Amino acid sequence: MFIDQKSKSSTTSDQVYEELKTQILSLQLTPGTSISEKEMSEKFNVSRTPVRESFLRLAREGLLNVFPQRGTFVSLIDLNLVEEARFMREHLERAVIRLACESFPKEKLITLEMNLSMQKICIEQQDYRKMFELDEEFHQTIFIGCQKYNTWSVIQQMNVHFNRSRMLRLATDFNWYTIFLQHNEIFEGIKEKNANKAEKLMQEHLMQAVIDKEYLKRSYPNYFK
Repeated sequence: MFIDQKSKSSTTSDQVYEELKTQILSLQLTPGTSISEKEMSEKFNVSRTPVRESFLRLAREGLLNVFPQRGTFVSLIDLNLVEEARFMREHLERAVIRLACESFPKEKLITLEMNLSMQKICIEQQDYRKMFELDEEFHQTIFIGCQKYNTWSVIQQMNVHFNRSRMLRLATDFNWYTIFLQHNEIFEGIKEKNANKAEKLMQEHLMQAVIDKEYLKRSYPNYFK
């Protein structure tokens, strides 16, 4: 892949950073993989400077580990950080779903309904990367509909390890119908303005990650810290 160095919308460093982050989160670069500035500069057809800057940003986010004299590696998934992110999401999303049941814009309900339709297609096509995107968009739409934009942004800052474990789950277990049903029931809870029902469903939905992480740790022990 070549990075367009003439792009006006972002710097070369930003583009390299975004591409590397996408590859790490989507597991194209798996946990523990060794990468180098030379390798990535050749891959993206850029100088080493934007690659070095990208490595530093990703290291600050906990996605890369840089060891002097040893090299740079994609970080292992930290299950303590996975659980901390899940804990935060559970409590914030339970609060937001109650707000959504009090008042939620009609156009955002339509957005959720369209999202669910796309999830059905992903289940048929077994497109785990798109399914992950739709899963994120579903939850994000609820926050946006409740005008909690900054709250969603804060969640994203802690989500990197949690998201990689979720991506791994989607990539290795194509039985996504349970996820779809949970999303659909949450959607119905918002439509019915049934806050107690919707909150309970959201809690159960996010608790699934606790079960998943034990399965993933057994199946991919080398991916986890």
